[in-house]
Formats: sequence, structure tokens, C-alpha cells
Amino acid sequence: MYLESIKSPSDLKNLSVSQLKELAKKIRETIVETVSRNGGHLSSNLGVIELTIALHHVFNSPVDKIIWDVGHQSYSHKILTGRYEKFSTLRKYKGISGFPKRQESEHDTFGTGHSSTSISAALGIIEGRDKNKEDFKVIAVIGDGAMTSGLAFEGLNNAGHLKKDLIVILNDNEMSISKNVGALSAYLNRILTGEFYRKFKKETKSFLESIPKLGVPAAKIAQKTEEMLKGIFLPGIIFEELGFNYFGPIDGHNIELLIETLKRIKTVSSPTLIHIITTKGKGFEFSEKNPSLFHGIGPFKLETGTPINADSLTYSEVFGKTLTELADHDNKIIAISAAMKEGTGLVHFAERHPDRFYDVGIAEPHAVTFAAGLATQGLKPVVAIYSTFLQRAYDEIVHDVCLQNLHVVFAIDRAGIVGEDGPTHSGLFDLSYLRHIPNIVVMAPKDGVELRAMLELALTHSGPSAIRFPRGKIHSAAINHQESVGESPVTFTIGESDVLKDGEDIAILAIGNTVSPALSAAERLENEGVSAMVVNARFVKPFDRNLLLSMTSKIKKIITVEENALEGGFGSAVIELLNDMAIHDVRVRRLGIPDEFIEIGQQSELRKKYGLDEEGIYLAVLSFLKEPTYSH
Repeated sequence: MYLESIKSPSDLKNLSVSQLKELAKKIRETIVETVSRNGGHLSSNLGVIELTIALHHVFNSPVDKIIWDVGHQSYSHKILTGRYEKFSTLRKYKGISGFPKRQESEHDTFGTGHSSTSISAALGIIEGRDKNKEDFKVIAVIGDGAMTSGLAFEGLNNAGHLKKDLIVILNDNEMSISKNVGALSAYLNRILTGEFYRKFKKETKSFLESIPKLGVPAAKIAQKTEEMLKGIFLPGIIFEELGFNYFGPIDGHNIELLIETLKRIKTVSSPTLIHIITTKGKGFEFSEKNPSLFHGIGPFKLETGTPINADSLTYSEVFGKTLTELADHDNKIIAISAAMKEGTGLVHFAERHPDRFYDVGIAEPHAVTFAAGLATQGLKPVVAIYSTFLQRAYDEIVHDVCLQNLHVVFAIDRAGIVGEDGPTHSGLFDLSYLRHIPNIVVMAPKDGVELRAMLELALTHSGPSAIRFPRGKIHSAAINHQESVGESPVTFTIGESDVLKDGEDIAILAIGNTVSPALSAAERLENEGVSAMVVNARFVKPFDRNLLLSMTSKIKKIITVEENALEGGFGSAVIELLNDMAIHDVRVRRLGIPDEFIEIGQQSELRKKYGLDEEGIYLAVLSFLKEPTYSH
């Protein structure tokens, strides 16, 4: 079986089960090899290969609509829908996305990248289908981790009410990114120990014992009956109560069984849920043993599964190390993750302080309000969430934390240009969606030392604060694994910026990880006779008013640099402050992300494209200096 021969899902229709199994093997090999070179989401994709083949064998995409929740399990779907020849460009600049993307293929019904949207989207598509008097099936594929989100249950509730022919496939691998917590398993335990089940079990046993010639062995029959109910009947109760027909659980790696099941439910006209059991990382030894590591991984060695270039310390690791050691000396510090313990660097915190670590599952709004509740009791909750996912908790940040001026610290990981995961994961809006909220302090470190100092400052500040930091390595010698966090080598107060280089011709105001290239550009300009001041702003809110007033008495041109959307971002804050301070003779040019969603590519490629690297800042300064200043 050659993957080159599969040009569309229709090519699967006449293949035998043995051929489909061979196809699964080839797809698995292709995905492992490609991700080892490009990086990507390995474990989740290896777990759904057989399911994907079965779906495309039974249904007729793109007429029938398949929606992949989150979307980080869509690699085999891409291979089977005409993108095998481009699969080597996965997550590369100008290549194919690692997530479903409507602009990329008609088979990508709904663009995804965040979790738990599939059921709601699928129901909307069904309603649109019926309004347009069309005829096709709609299938939502959602993992058990994504099912912990409230949005998923909102969709289920509405679907059960409307009684439409939605098909939901629940992919149960007991993992989201970090291992799943609470939720459905706890619900099942409550049923098994509840009054209804105990009464049913007791009455069944009494009935069996009353039958002549059965006697004592009836207890064993009752036990077998109990096990059958636990494994087959009870898992579906919650979905049956929501109005769904329930099938399962079934083996998600058995292609023949999957095809038979899908064919049976294809004609059902009411909401249906198929519960499949899969193994995350299936078929690749290293990902099966450590699915969390291989959930989202950079390039690695095929022979050993060892990540390539993994020696440098990351911002996430500095954050996790610092918070863990600070918590050693302050028992009020609490760490909260939304199913991202590994990604946010909180593994060691969870091991050392398990009673003060909470993984709430894929439930960002709950994480924030939970933290707010903790803060009312005098604790110091630190909510570690990726920038792009924190967007999902905007109302809770405003209403539950900032409005009440509670001491909650937001550690915003993956802020700025994230790179190969593309627009769904880029954290380009947090400065804009946070800085206009009253009471919150918003800051960004230039390196690991400042990250550590900012975390210490945030934990002593009495109100809400946010620290945003980028994805990736800290290349400057700022902090190392052995260094103690007992005493910070740098301290500063809220709103205090740092002049890294004085100058007279122009001022470059940089924030976060743009400080380093700004300083390099200024040093390059110095060699050409341009005197550029470089300011490490540190704080977007509050900004250093005194410094701004001082510098604008002599410098009349300012360039701001940020890895954030220009609309409402750091540069906008500087312009607004100049206006409020009645400073009208200063011109400002802003460098950042324009009003568009950025494409896929390496961080360095995208920073170059948007002029946020040393060369871009250097050229922007030269261009700006040629323009006239304000005249009176």
C-alpha cells in the first residue's frame, strides 16, 4: 500500500480491511518520521490513525463534514485528503498547518486549535444544513480531555434538546496534554457507589438467589453482572440523559470494528455518541511510554526519542523553578494549571508541593475564578496559562479578579510569536486585552533574571498582576539550573523601567523579548553615528511616566517595539500617555504585529517578516530619522 496512491478519501472505499491496516502502518511511519524532523503533535495523532481511516472509509468527505476538536490529531486526516505530497512541509513557513484550516482544504470543515469547540460548531453546521435543505452527515471528534470543558457540555445539552442527527465520537485515552483530572471518571464512581446502583445490585442478587438450583453460585453471577454494567452500561448514562444514543466503549484501534460501528450509526437520525478507547502515542515506543512529552515536541532523534537541541533553559522552566523555590518559603503560594502542567513548567512544583498544585483540566475560565476564590482567603494563587488560551477566560479576569482587585498572579506563557503552531496558538493579543482593565499590573521580562524578579514582585503586590513571557530558550546567561532564587540579582518597583543605553537622536522603547534585538540594533547604529537611547520598559501598565517626561524633553522621535498586536498594545499605551501628558511635539513609530493573523513559520522567520529582529529595528530607525520632526 503506497500513500502516493491515496489522492482523496474516495480511494479508501474499495480497500479491504487488511489493506486498511497496512495503510495505517504506513501513515504511522510517515507521521513519526515527519514530526521527528519538523516537530509537532505526535502522541495525539498516533492515537487516531485507525479512527481516521474508518471515518473516511465510511463517510464521504467533504460532502459529509468531519470536525476535529482542537485539531492536533488531524495529521492522518490531512494525509488522506490530498496533502500527502505536501506533508513534509508540515508546520513550515508557507507549508501546511498542523491544525485544520478552512483555507487549506475543503475537507477541513471547521478551523480549530483551541479545545472543545467541535460539538457546538457541528450543531451549527447541522442547523445550517437543514435551513439550506441539504443532506449530509456531521461528525464531531472530541477527546476526553476536551470534554472536561464547559463549552463541550453546552454543545451536548443543546444538541440533545434539538434532537438532530449529530454524531459525536468521544476519543478516550485518559489524557489531554497532562493526565486528565476529575470529571467523567469521578462521575462514574459516584454512580457505582450511589443508592440506585446499590439497590439494583442488591435486588439482582436476591432475585438470582431465589431461583431454584442456582443457590450460592448466584453471587458469582451477580458479580459478573456488576462488571458488565460497569464496563458497558454505566459509562453511557450521562450522555443518554443529555439525549444521546450511546455506543461503546469500543476499541479505537480495531479498524474492522470501527467500520462496522460507523456503518450502523450512519443511518441513525437522532444525536449519537460513540465512545472509543485509544492509546495516545500508539505504535511508537517512546511516545507510548511518555505521551505528555510527545504531545507537542520539537525535532527529535528517531532511534532514541531524544529531543534535539534541548539543552538551553526555557522561560517556562525558569518560571516553574522560581515558583517552586519561592513556595518552599511561602506556604500561601498556590499554582494552578489548565491541563498544561508540563507545558507551563509546573512539573517540579506539583511534585514538591502536591497539596498546593491544582490542574483543573481544560477549563480556563474555571481556573481564573477558582484562583479568585482562593485569593479571597488570603492565599496567593498563580495561574499559569498560555496567552492564546487565557483569551478564553477574559470575562473571569475582568469580573472575578480585577473588579474585586484580588491578589491573583497570571503567568502568561507562550506570549508573542509562537511559531510553527500558527495563528491559533500565537499569543499576540494579551497586552491589548489586559492593559485596559482597571487594577491590573502588566509586565514583561527581558530575560530569566527579570522573570524571576517580576514573579517575586507580583507575589508581594496586593492586587492582580500579569507577567507575559515568550516561548523558547533564554539565550542570554541570565539564570541556570543551579542558581538559587533566594535573592534576586535585580530589583525594581512597579512601573519602573530601565535605561540600558543613553542616546540623543532617537529613543527605542522595547518590551519583553524585543529588548535584546533593540539593544543590538542600537549598538549597530552607534557605529554609524546614530545615538539611540534604549529603554527596557518592563511595564506596559503602569508605564514609567517620569522617564517618558524626562526623555521627551530632548528626544523628539520614539520607536516602540513589541511582539503584540499594534492595536491597543504597548505602542498605543505610549501614544496615549504622551497625549494625556500634553506632550505634542514627539513623533512615535510603532513596530509590532499589524491588523492580521500571522501565518505559520519559525519564530525567527516571522520576526524578520514583521521587522522585529535586529535588522528590522535597525532599518526602521534609519527610515524614521530621515522623516521630519514636528514643526511649530
